[in-house]
Amino acid sequence: MSAVRPGNTEILLADPCPALLTRDFVEDPFGRSLVLRVGHARQVFRWIEAGEFLMGSPADEAERGHTEKLHEVRLSHGFWLADTACTQAFWLAVWPVNPSCFQEHADNPVENVSWHDAQGFIGELNRRLPTLQARLPSEAEWEYACRAGTTTPFVFGQQITPAEVNYHGGHPYAGGRQGPYREQTVPAASLPVNPWGLFEMHGNVWEWCADWYDEYPGERQADPLGPKHGKQRVLRGGTWSDPGRYARSANRSRIGPAYRPRSSGFRIALAQA
Repeated sequence: MSAVRPGNTEILLADPCPALLTRDFVEDPFGRSLVLRVGHARQVFRWIEAGEFLMGSPADEAERGHTEKLHEVRLSHGFWLADTACTQAFWLAVWPVNPSCFQEHADNPVENVSWHDAQGFIGELNRRLPTLQARLPSEAEWEYACRAGTTTPFVFGQQITPAEVNYHGGHPYAGGRQGPYREQTVPAASLPVNPWGLFEMHGNVWEWCADWYDEYPGERQADPLGPKHGKQRVLRGGTWSDPGRYARSANRSRIGPAYRPRSSGFRIALAQA
């Protein structure tokens, strides 16, 4: 029996000898889901079908970045993607020390995490259950899932509010109304979900991607993984402390993989077995 197959599956992860328990359950309106449990913590994964989309932003999108060249991307393989950023509860079930600044709630996303920290955590998951094939999503996979079939600046449309996205409400996007500024993260899955069952793809914490950063190529791409070498890794999504423009689906950020900003977290992907 495969640990990660396209279907409705629940996995129980135990240490030191991984015990695999699976059970099928009814699909919800978002489609297939997989639940991974480590101790008392759980993470839901959504099945993301293969497909094509336009990555980047059109030339007339307000407040776009100069590295967001619009280009066609085809993802030839489906993948599982966590429905939330990794929470502090899930992190502590695997890793002994919580690096986060905002520890008021166990369901807050873990933050203050470097790219190397995220890879260490994922490596430990894979050590406990080698068939899991956990990893960071590619930048293309991340934007594809964030957009969930949309072409607007945000999955919610042309504009956002703090009721939908955790960003600096005092600095709205493209002339929008000012709103509350929370000054910290919010618990995972506490804001509206996107059409593919994913929470907080916009705002809350930056999310590390697998790729080294580089400018996009001009031509159509199939399963892009970024350059083989680089100095900075890609982050996506914007944060609780950023102006609204950074939460756009196409927005790109990058820093060195050893850097630990208090706004950086990650979201786990699983390969198709």
